[in-house]
Amino acid sequence: MARWRTILGGAAATLTVAAMGVLANPSSAAAAPVAGGGIASPSVVGGSRAAQGEFPFMVRLSMGCGGALYSPTIVLTAAHCVDGTGTNTSITATVGVVDLQSSSRITRKSNYVYQAPGYNGNGKDWALIRLASPVTGLATLPTATTTAYDSGTFTIAGWGATREGGAQQRYLLKSTVPFVSDSTCNSSAMYAGQIIASDEICAGFTQGGVDTCQGDSGGPMFRRDAANAWIQVGIVSWGDGCARPNKPGVYSQVSTFAAAIRSAAISLGG
Repeated sequence: MARWRTILGGAAATLTVAAMGVLANPSSAAAAPVAGGGIASPSVVGGSRAAQGEFPFMVRLSMGCGGALYSPTIVLTAAHCVDGTGTNTSITATVGVVDLQSSSRITRKSNYVYQAPGYNGNGKDWALIRLASPVTGLATLPTATTTAYDSGTFTIAGWGATREGGAQQRYLLKSTVPFVSDSTCNSSAMYAGQIIASDEICAGFTQGGVDTCQGDSGGPMFRRDAANAWIQVGIVSWGDGCARPNKPGVYSQVSTFAAAIRSAAISLGG
């Protein structure tokens, strides 16, 4: 069965726009405490530390999810990270740092959440969070509008667990994972038909070892485009455990929803 890569199921927390992009451990139902207080949100399994400013668009959300700066006032995340569409001032976003305890971190409150229309827990796993005030001076992450970049090698990053069931990390970690075709991902050796080929994309190693993990739902999976600029191709959605053999991460396929995301962002003023 599909397991979300979130720690908490709702969006009632404060939105922290700090950089983040990893799946949550499906087997974890509750958040683990973080040193110094707060909610635990796992990070990249098999990753290395990211440099300050390397991924300026990364977002850390206070409900235990990740996201990416779509615009100075809009964060793109996963639908299952939020409770629905409407006014929401309870989320805190943290951005601009790799060290979540850095005094230079930037935080913003949410004021509205837009969940993908028709979302019912089966596909369509995207949502937008509007910030109460814009984040300036940080690069945003463009979304893929065609399938041209939906293969190859992808980058993942986050502050989540470095092992299944582990604790959140203080520093942003990063790694790379290869594309896994829909047919392979849907094979009996992997997810046995659970993948929605029209709007999900898989990435990971057959042998496991590298993956996003618990608390990273909603974070971006991205790669370089033809101009060598970062472009988002996936949103951390679900997976079976973290970095298990034959269980790659499953991501919402951004190119499928690019037009709908853009339309919704415009309607929110972003």
